[in-house]
Amino acid sequence: MGTAIGLLEVQGFSTALAAMDKACKAAHVKIEGIDCNNPAAGENARIPVVIQVKITGNMSEVQVALDAAKDEAARYIDHSDISVHLITSSMKGIEKLLPLGKVKVKT
Repeated sequence: MGTAIGLLEVQGFSTALAAMDKACKAAHVKIEGIDCNNPAAGENARIPVVIQVKITGNMSEVQVALDAAKDEAARYIDHSDISVHLITSSMKGIEKLLPLGKVKVKT
């Protein structure tokens, strides 16, 4: 059985940071990557960036982290601007894809 993967998508980088902080304090998870995209409304969107956070851990810890992150994000943005997904058991090799995205970590 593979590691669980949690995906959190929110509008706004500051909202994502607050949600990630809460998730990591609530559960033993690892942030694997962060990506950003433009919302469907483009420049007409109230917040012009969608942030996706990819986290891993065991299934129960990832679920706790996603719940905490979603609750924290809801303090700042509408529920309709928050999306969470849980992959309960990831396929071998998929972990190589998690750090891919527009946001890069300097080494």
